Formats: sequence, C-alpha cells, structure tokens
Amino acid sequence: MNPKYEAAVEKRLSILKYLGFAVLRKTVILILLAVAQLPLRAQLTYENLHVDYDSAWQYKNLKVIPIRWKGAGNPGLPVTGETITLNEALQKGLARVSERGSASTENVHWLIIENLSHKNIFIPGGDIIAGGRQDRMITRDTIMLARESRMQVPVMCVEEGRWSDREKKFVYQKQANMHLRKVLDKSRNQVLIWREIFNELDKDKVKAATFSYLARNQDKKFAALEKEYWDHFQQRFKNSDSTVIGIVCVSGDKVIGCDIFAGTNLFYGQLQPMLLGYIDEAIVHGATITAPDAKVKAYMDELLRSEASQQAFIRERGKAFYHNGKIIHITTY
Repeated sequence: MNPKYEAAVEKRLSILKYLGFAVLRKTVILILLAVAQLPLRAQLTYENLHVDYDSAWQYKNLKVIPIRWKGAGNPGLPVTGETITLNEALQKGLARVSERGSASTENVHWLIIENLSHKNIFIPGGDIIAGGRQDRMITRDTIMLARESRMQVPVMCVEEGRWSDREKKFVYQKQANMHLRKVLDKSRNQVLIWREIFNELDKDKVKAATFSYLARNQDKKFAALEKEYWDHFQQRFKNSDSTVIGIVCVSGDKVIGCDIFAGTNLFYGQLQPMLLGYIDEAIVHGATITAPDAKVKAYMDELLRSEASQQAFIRERGKAFYHNGKIIHITTY
C-alpha cells in the first residue's frame, strides 16, 4: 500500500475512533444524568412490603405485627460498606460515648460518639444512653459513616435533677416509649420532655432521687413484667424467617406505633431496644387489645398505599429519615 495513502487511512480511522468515543462518552453522560433524575428513595410501600397479619404475635397488652420485604433482593442502604446500629456498636466495643466537654450547661444537649470500627453506624433518634453527667436521649436519626471517627450528636436530657461534675460510665439502655418519642419528634422541647417523664412517673407513683425516665427500671415488678414481654416476643422472632424489616404495634383499641427500616440488618440490629420501647408503652399506657385488624389495616393503608399517601401520613403522624436521598427509617405514631 502506498505509504501516503496508508497514513491517510490511519488518520481517518483515528478520527472515527475519537468521534466514536466522544459519542459513547456523551451517551453515557446522558444516561447517568437521566438516572440521577430518577427517585432515589426505596419503595417502602405495598409495592415491596407485606403486612403479615396472619403472623401477628400477642402478649398481654401488646400485639406485634411483622412487616416483611417481598421485593427482589433487599432494599439496601445508600452507603458503602457494612452498617450496624449504635446498640450493636456499643455492645461490641466498636463505639464509645462521652461528654462533649466541661460541665458547662452549653454541653447538656450534645454527646460525642467515637467510631472505633471501619463500619457505618446508624444512630436512631429516641435511643437512651444512661450515665455521664445525666441520662440522655438521642434527638434524631443519623448515620455516622465509617470514615468519620468522631461525631457530635444532639441529645435531650431524660433525667431532670442531675447535672454532675462527676461523670458516670455511659451505658446504652433502650429506646424510649412511643409517648416520649412522639413528644421528642413533635416538639424538640426540653421542658415538654421533662413534663412527659414526670407525668409517667407520677402516674404510677414511681419514687426516685431524680426524675429519670429510667427510674421505673428500678421497680422489681416492672422489670420482671418487661422481661416477660421480651422473652415472649424474642422467642417468636427467633422462630421467624429473616424477611422482617418492620413492625406495627397495637395496644388497647389503637395502633401505638410503627417502625420500618431499609434492610433486615438494621431492623434486627435495633429489634431489642425498639421492642423494649413498645413493651414499656404497653405496660405504662396500654390496655387489653380490642382493635380489630380492619382498623390496623386502615392505618397501614395510609402509610403504605403509595409514596404520596406515605409522605402525607408521615407529615401528620410521624417522621422519615433519608440519607443521600434514599429512605432509611420510618416511624409513625
């Protein structure tokens, strides 16, 4: 072949390759932009969820109905790597909680959480941490990414009457009951939180040195009853399959609350503290169960029928936590 002609062919081929690459690159960019416009929120609706009324478990004043994932695969989380709950992290020594600084009152509403692992940590609002200068309750849901070694977390005091220079060791306890979680989420008001705790303790004539939400745990009868409930439901979950990602709970003539997570790992990681909160709600505020399934179904229809109905329901009666545009946790009252 003529060298000049060969050079011309090679030049044309290189131009075509460049143009082809440019077109391919443009196509990829357009596809990515189109995908970016799609909703990133997992469908935590009837499209992928099943409320298993036939598998409901009941003990005394509490009925627990599992919510199962029926979609393909798992809803998943919009983060890289393994994610565990704060409860799990503290139990396994993978996290540490400390006061933010001095005994100055400006530090009352903050705690420091240190991530001692290479895992993401989901920190649920309503979790109660005992100790420090006073017992606290986490204010809102958040995710501490694996790359974050230290985070300031907003909290509320749940022990009026103690703010000490001497710190006790922090110990993870459980989630608050639904009455207190609702006051927290709707008001974020310290005085109203103290008032709710006082009313609950006063209702059952609980005596304590400080007005601590956890003071009731010192009552042997309450502690024994709480354990009865937990032992009953723990066994039921042990014998169940692993598709559960949420629960709706009933006491008396109404639904007392619902929690749904974007994954079985988060649900089971939070199961014990969350269920203890529902158990406390049933013991303190509950009654013999009279609510029919039809009433529960009407409640769940509003929550799970569609994303539009879900968002409207949550605005009125709950909260949702999103990370990177994807839903992680739903709580309703």
